[in-house]
Amino acid sequence: MAESADEKRQTMVDRAKMAEHAEQYEDMAKWMKELVEMDVALTEEERNLLSVAYKNMLGARRSAWRVVKSSEEKQAEQGLEETDNKRKASKWLREKVVKEMNEMCGDVLALIDKFLIPRVDTAESEVFYHKMKGDYYRYLTEISEGDEREGVATKAKESYEKAHEKAAGLPTTNPVRLGLALNFSVFHYEIRNNPEEACRLAKEAFDDACKDLDQLQEDSYKDCTLIMQLLRDNLTLWTSEQEDQGED
Repeated sequence: MAESADEKRQTMVDRAKMAEHAEQYEDMAKWMKELVEMDVALTEEERNLLSVAYKNMLGARRSAWRVVKSSEEKQAEQGLEETDNKRKASKWLREKVVKEMNEMCGDVLALIDKFLIPRVDTAESEVFYHKMKGDYYRYLTEISEGDEREGVATKAKESYEKAHEKAAGLPTTNPVRLGLALNFSVFHYEIRNNPEEACRLAKEAFDDACKDLDQLQEDSYKDCTLIMQLLRDNLTLWTSEQEDQGED
């Protein structure tokens, strides 16, 4: 007997969870992509599975890109010619990783625009998907140069701003709202080189959440306080870096 739509959906979720448990993130992403393409509004659990799958897949490539980029810079400093085999090997791997990252980010952004945003059924999910768009455009910015970099950075900023605008209606302790503040502030610091705005955003989110901690529900307490800790860590780091630069 053929599976019903609900049974098929549950099968995909179960397989994605097992793939996550086994750290098989390509398989996890495959099942979640198929679920998204069923054109249904995702539950909170489902959207988190989707996010985890692609974040881990892309995270491995982002790390690889940073390692290869650093190697290329060292090779150039050592005076190795571009025709040198080591330089050629580094260039080959960097281009391969960039191609994979472009494809993955393109996949995620297409799923968000075609299926996820048109099907949003809560304010929280709308913030989640616009934040996710901002994140994946930010990842593209990291590996882009020149006009292309400026173009994707602008799209990242627009997506984060839209999410930020929608997030105003969520509780200040909502983990999605706090996660947005965390990532948007990182965007300002790392991509836009604007530490003042990064610190302002992070401090505002942290202070607002602190005021409302007593209203926090137990089920979201752990997530909320974890993100608040990350916000505070960033603020401490960024502030000390600013002070060091001031002394220089």
